[in-house]
Amino acid sequence: MRACNGIGYICPKRKAVTLIKSISGIRGTIGGKPGEALTPFDIVKYTAAFGAYIGRQRKGGRRNGIVVGRDARLSGPMVHQLVTGTLVGMGIDVIDLGLTTTPTTEMAVTRHKARGGIVITASHNPKHWNALKLLNEDGEFLSAGAGDEILRLGEQGKMSFDEVTTLGRIIPDPDALKSHIDAIISHPMVDKKTVSKRQFKVAVDGINSTGGVAVPALLDALGVEMVFPVNCEPDGQFAHNPEPLPENLEGLSKEVVKRKADIGIAVDPDVDRLALVCEDGEMFGEEYTLVAVADYVLGRTKGNTVSNLSSTRALQVVTEKAGGRHFATAVGEVNVVEMMKEKHAVIGGEGNGGVILPDLHYGRDALAGIALFLSHLAHSGKSASMLRATYPDYFISKNKIELHPDTDLARLFDGIRSKYQKHPINTVDGLKIEFEDEWVHLRKSNTEPIIRIYAESKSETTAGNLAEKIILDIKELMNAGLVKA
Repeated sequence: MRACNGIGYICPKRKAVTLIKSISGIRGTIGGKPGEALTPFDIVKYTAAFGAYIGRQRKGGRRNGIVVGRDARLSGPMVHQLVTGTLVGMGIDVIDLGLTTTPTTEMAVTRHKARGGIVITASHNPKHWNALKLLNEDGEFLSAGAGDEILRLGEQGKMSFDEVTTLGRIIPDPDALKSHIDAIISHPMVDKKTVSKRQFKVAVDGINSTGGVAVPALLDALGVEMVFPVNCEPDGQFAHNPEPLPENLEGLSKEVVKRKADIGIAVDPDVDRLALVCEDGEMFGEEYTLVAVADYVLGRTKGNTVSNLSSTRALQVVTEKAGGRHFATAVGEVNVVEMMKEKHAVIGGEGNGGVILPDLHYGRDALAGIALFLSHLAHSGKSASMLRATYPDYFISKNKIELHPDTDLARLFDGIRSKYQKHPINTVDGLKIEFEDEWVHLRKSNTEPIIRIYAESKSETTAGNLAEKIILDIKELMNAGLVKA
């Protein structure tokens, strides 16, 4: 059985420019007018605002270096030049990782004792998007308060640039990925010896971004016998939609079967999300990446787990079976990390394939997830499909509706809440409606101008029908003129 991913009602495609400012950073489409898309003006503006914010946090007069890394998307070199040039112009040293992953950048911030970091990536978004992911001195995403302050600085224009004698320097760090992989390999729960003995054959879809370099390097360090690369040339020409969902991984699935591989590995362009394909070409299920890794970790250390409200109940089942407690947060890595620290979680993440191993670092890390999963698979003595069969079956139908710029989300959610007022409703992050054996979660995306609608059930048909029912409810509200269609 597998988690399912459906696409619900989507408004007709519009060629539009978009700029989104949220806890996930400054994200937008490339090209257009300043303030309406991620233009060079906006890139410099918000990079300078971040530099000014970092400068205010400076302690003891220490020069406030900032780590910068990027994924392989086409606009990356352009954005990278603007970001590094802006920081240097503010008298800030740039520790330049070049082409790298988000978790590698996060770990480099603490390794260099830097004052912060910027990852130039739009994660799972298509190639015409890019973004600035902003990190604090702990290599973690900024809090909502810090993000708001940076936005205010940008809007107010309260930034200044240094004279020629005090410009910053660019300091290359070509060994960042090796340092990251070395830290993973040396983690006590990563069993290189057992992985190597299993002589795994692995197919890898690197979406023509940094995963095409990073994942094979990790597998080589783990002693994997054979790697079959798929879309591993980091040229930014994404071979398919970069979100690692089943409908986008047909090529990887076919390669796994063709090569008789033990597992297929897919990551998103910045390598913080992980999806797996079983040896028979079936999806392991991105929701079950975290479930399997948590099962392995909880079998070796007791503790709690954390995931977001849109993640599968299977994690709660596995956690409670191991004697721990599971906690749910609003969607967003920063929210999950905050709860993990509060509840002393030993493992956590998001159901989109994001694994956070706190004693390595507090960030979603597909490379760490791969190493832990392969250790788990090696110890189990099972095939991937057999391992998946040991976990409770839940099915999630994942859908989205594109938003009209004038959509009144408050009225829309009020209408849905009123209709389902007899059921338990959680409003921490959009609306989550609990039914006896199912749930449905509606929320505005932090990264795209859409509403996400997730529904979970023990029945694939029921999950799909529940999601479709909510989509019809939304369309009825729009058709009734209560909100803009």
